[in-house]
Amino acid sequence: MFRKIISETVRKLQHLYESMDGYEENLLQPASLLIKKLVASDNWLPCAQAQPHPQYYQQYPLYIDPHDRFSLVSFVWGPGQSTPIHNHTVWGVIGMLRGAEIEQRYRYDGFLLRPTGPTQRLMPGEISCISPDTEDIHKVSNAYTDRVSISIHLYGGNIGKIERNIYDEDTGQRKPFISGYADAPPLSL
Repeated sequence: MFRKIISETVRKLQHLYESMDGYEENLLQPASLLIKKLVASDNWLPCAQAQPHPQYYQQYPLYIDPHDRFSLVSFVWGPGQSTPIHNHTVWGVIGMLRGAEIEQRYRYDGFLLRPTGPTQRLMPGEISCISPDTEDIHKVSNAYTDRVSISIHLYGGNIGKIERNIYDEDTGQRKPFISGYADAPPLSL
């Protein structure tokens, strides 16, 4: 079932890129609909891409475009786990598959980080979008302290090898990082 679902999603994403010249403003809305459809059902993700780590959230590659135009990734959050405050430098669509996430977005003025509003809770079947043109900096946490949560992320690039930044919440100082992926390689289609 996984191969069929991901193959269909990837084929549609490739068509979007080719028909819309890869421009974010053309891709974000139709890509959001594809991810919303993908997370509408929670019976397709293989167990190997749903395994939590006892200390750190896991980022498993589901599909990496051979030209690095996009990546499809499962994020697996152990109980209470969270990211540091970070950016992406590319657009993204996050779809909640299982459990729930809490997101706080930030604005960086070159020196300080400022929350841009209240936290948002993402529930199964819901999606959220990020973009360096709008709000690209956030912190994400598993909403639960007693169970795993899983979200599916689509990024406008190979997120595992893009240089990004993490931010110190108190000082606003940023530090570059490259996230990489959990040990599992992308699944072959």
